[in-house]
Amino acid sequence: MNQPKPSNSQETTPIASLSEIPALSYKVFFICLIGVTFANLDHSIFILVSEKFQSDFGWSLTDVGWYVALTFFISGLLCTQVGVLTDRIGRKKSLLLSTFLTPVFVAYLAIAPNTLAILIARTLGFTAAGAQSPITLTTVTESSPPRFRGLFTGILQIGFPLGWFFASILVTFMIDQLGINWRYTFLLALLFLPYGWIIHKYLPESKVWLAAQARKTDDQPNPSTMILFTKQWRRKSLLLFSGQFLYAFAYGSTLMLVLYFTQARGWDIVDAIKIVGYSYGIGAFGYIAAAIVGEFLLTRRNTIILWALLGSIAFVFLIWWAKSWTQVLVIYGMMTLFFYGAYAVMATFIAENFPAELRATAASFSGTLAINLGFGLGPLAITYAATNFGWNMAYTYVGIIPIILAAMIFLLLKPVPREDVF
Repeated sequence: MNQPKPSNSQETTPIASLSEIPALSYKVFFICLIGVTFANLDHSIFILVSEKFQSDFGWSLTDVGWYVALTFFISGLLCTQVGVLTDRIGRKKSLLLSTFLTPVFVAYLAIAPNTLAILIARTLGFTAAGAQSPITLTTVTESSPPRFRGLFTGILQIGFPLGWFFASILVTFMIDQLGINWRYTFLLALLFLPYGWIIHKYLPESKVWLAAQARKTDDQPNPSTMILFTKQWRRKSLLLFSGQFLYAFAYGSTLMLVLYFTQARGWDIVDAIKIVGYSYGIGAFGYIAAAIVGEFLLTRRNTIILWALLGSIAFVFLIWWAKSWTQVLVIYGMMTLFFYGAYAVMATFIAENFPAELRATAASFSGTLAINLGFGLGPLAITYAATNFGWNMAYTYVGIIPIILAAMIFLLLKPVPREDVF
């Protein structure tokens, strides 16, 4: 199988310790981590207060599933083109555009008058927020030393659980402690707007991308999603897409856990949001652990498989065994450690499979599009399955089994030697 060839931008003298890593790599990493955390905080608010939309706008449980599916599906398609745009105009410009648009669309949800307006704003807001994942992943991948690339890009993924964690804390504080109308929680997104200045001022453009542009010839095609379906990249792109989709499908079903806790277990919405937020906070450590194991102990592919299987076991205990709030917190936390934590390695594994001039395009297709489709169809499937089979069997079919199938698909892919990247 063809692997990306090393480029001249790779370090001539390998960096062997953390103390040798240049300050620029750390700067790029932290700018991207804060940015992607803000983006995930913004888009997670909609899921956290979905029960409020359901009651105030008269949505049924399956309506919620369809609306979530629709917004994720459309935004997933749009994000693939953002990836193409990123490979054409650069990482920095694309990230700036995303940073300015995300809070505008999300904040509009505070005053959106009807379901149609809500769906349009949610779709555009999540497109802008979701686009940050492939952009920041590609940027950090290209600025990190090869020996520590997996560590940097893996820990970058904690922006997802951290965003959910902070959103749950702030949303419950605003609703429970301040007594603020739940619609105004979307105004939290405006806190993200000034961060665009930080990106503009301090984030440099990727040297790897600039070098790729300098090497580009007149007869070289512009980045396009169709390149992924050529003979050289087709099998790899489709396997990565399939594994990522099934994993995200299971993950997407868990976005409905707030509804599960309130409707199946009879919990108060504040308690449900809190336990989801706390579990995401615990899950952040799983991302870090996966990044370390995938970088120094196992291959990234094998780490994905191990974390997926351990996460599926914890998922079984969450649904079928845990009863009290404390038991749920411990088991849910274990599930997020492994099931969610695998994303720390998965994103890096996808990025490493493609060369710099195609990396953001591939990350958008095999990564972001697959994730958005899974995140959309997972909630839709769980609402129908819960209606027909009950919540516990629904999560067995829609959540646990797809995780195991995804692990089997990743077994069909070869590990990528670190020296073959770039």
